[in-house]
Amino acid sequence: MPDEGKIEAIFATGLTKWFGDGATRMTAVSEVEFIAHFGEMLFIVGPSGSGKTTLLSMISGILRPNAGSVKVNGRDIWQLTNDQLADFRLNTIGFVFQDYHLFPRLTSAENVAIPLILKHLDWDESIVAARKCLEVVGLKERSEILPVKLSGGEQQRVAIARAIVSGPQILILDEPTASLDGDTGKMIISFVKEKILNQSRCIVIVTHDARINEYADRIIHMEDGRITGLDKGTE
Repeated sequence: MPDEGKIEAIFATGLTKWFGDGATRMTAVSEVEFIAHFGEMLFIVGPSGSGKTTLLSMISGILRPNAGSVKVNGRDIWQLTNDQLADFRLNTIGFVFQDYHLFPRLTSAENVAIPLILKHLDWDESIVAARKCLEVVGLKERSEILPVKLSGGEQQRVAIARAIVSGPQILILDEPTASLDGDTGKMIISFVKEKILNQSRCIVIVTHDARINEYADRIIHMEDGRITGLDKGTE
């Protein structure tokens, strides 16, 4: 049941995903159910191969489940048409990939502006908005720098700025500290919680980095494609 006074951002029920058929079938996620709320930072933790990234892909509209449903802000995303689903991914979801996925020939501002360009916004306006987001993540002076000249923590912050430039309600981070040292990783997650999380946004983080668990509001534990536990975090 949802927590009293909190608004559901994501409601997943019976989520199941397998790959292959017959004797070669491999179930990556099996009958997973959970609720994430606006205003919270939810961690999904577990060992490699536990189904975390597959689960993320299903709740973000990237990978269609074999069974189950995902409602985001009350809307069943897997009942949407392909065009509606593409619009959902562009406007509702912000995704920060493990390896940043920055374009090496584009400046920080140009990288951040990409989602706005995809929405057919004017180039100059998009760059202005991108620079404002870079200022939010503390990189105002690095807007014209290429990714190769940025540190790992700076590249991660550029990726976060790109993910939030469209004002998504759901922000998803896949192993955001995997390529960072411990102190930098904690700094990034602390920053996200203090500056990016708000009562109109839900942040879901997949990680196996226990050093950052202190920043979670709740922690879902996964193993072998199933949820095995739920912990209260910093609430």
